[in-house]
Amino acid sequence: MEVVKPVKRNVLLNPGPATTSDAVKYAQVIPDICPREQEFVDIMTDVRKDLVKVVHGDPEKYTAVIFTGSGTIIQDVLVNSLVPEGKKMCVVNNGAYAARMVEIAQYYNIDCVDIQSSTTGLPDLFAVKKALEEDKDIAVVAAVHHETGTGVLNPIREIGQIAHDNDCIFIVDTISTYGLRPIDIEEENIDFLMSSAQKGLAAMTGASWTIGNIKAIEKSKDYPKRSYYCNLFMQYDFFNRVGEMHFTPPVQTIYALAQAIKEYFEEGELNRWDRLKKCWEAIHKGLEEIGLDSVIDKDIQGKLVVTVKAPEDAGDAGDGKFDFATLHDYCFERGFTIYPGKMFGLKTFRLCNLGLITQSDIEDYFVTAKEAFKEMGYSLPLK
Repeated sequence: MEVVKPVKRNVLLNPGPATTSDAVKYAQVIPDICPREQEFVDIMTDVRKDLVKVVHGDPEKYTAVIFTGSGTIIQDVLVNSLVPEGKKMCVVNNGAYAARMVEIAQYYNIDCVDIQSSTTGLPDLFAVKKALEEDKDIAVVAAVHHETGTGVLNPIREIGQIAHDNDCIFIVDTISTYGLRPIDIEEENIDFLMSSAQKGLAAMTGASWTIGNIKAIEKSKDYPKRSYYCNLFMQYDFFNRVGEMHFTPPVQTIYALAQAIKEYFEEGELNRWDRLKKCWEAIHKGLEEIGLDSVIDKDIQGKLVVTVKAPEDAGDAGDGKFDFATLHDYCFERGFTIYPGKMFGLKTFRLCNLGLITQSDIEDYFVTAKEAFKEMGYSLPLK
């Protein structure tokens, strides 16, 4: 795609939206079009097919259903649409985004078995197995593939097997792994996964989707209708009959998504994953040079998010040398965006390698970060 003028490039090390290509940005600059025109219907059809292809789904078994909104909307859709009358869902909860699905279930008055475990470790598979074997009213099991709040990668294949052994549907939040880590939906025992345009595919915020089992979607037609806008079967049925979303789609966002998918296949699944692993390795190398530690054991990290322990002298605002806002602002002014932690009771910040960034971007960031620490009065390395 021709790019008229390069756009200032920022390196986003936050957990989304991600750094995008200029071609993706310019893909939004199109002649005005009614989304009911056949041209746009054809684009939506191609996008949906390609989204299934990204996770190696069989198009006879799986389909993509897209909604307008950020990632939370697709959590909402799956939670409210897939639990039959009188049944329960079970959430394997070891982080903020699993906890969000528990909260969504509560808002819809859906009985939810909340299996909590430490946010710094892996879930207890025995507890999951025990819960499903003892409570046959559980019909849906939900988990998060990669907890973006911490960087923990959960064993979804094993959880999915436990779910299937107990005749449950398995839904997985893959919002921060889809288009980043290689995923085979069938091999991972996933019935429904979810993602969002602004994450792994490095497109624009405003479109989110599920790749789901067609038979299970059609079966959900008879489940309670808990939402009008966010009902999975209604959106699926409209796509099937009309080729479009039921309600007005985010037109420009879809054009950007189509371009981002094209760039994904041009780079290649394994090449992208190799690039991102090099970024993750560079993050850990840079932290070691400064003298900072990660919170999560490297062996269970998803290699996409690193939660960093703030220096031990970090206190409340104005108390101690370290101040996240100072670090953030210093880096932001120089083209790098970092993000605060999401772990209660522990002072942290996060460095994420989710977008179109490279190992050299990470190395450049740490040149800037070291300068910021020196500005705060530190001598490096810290230890």
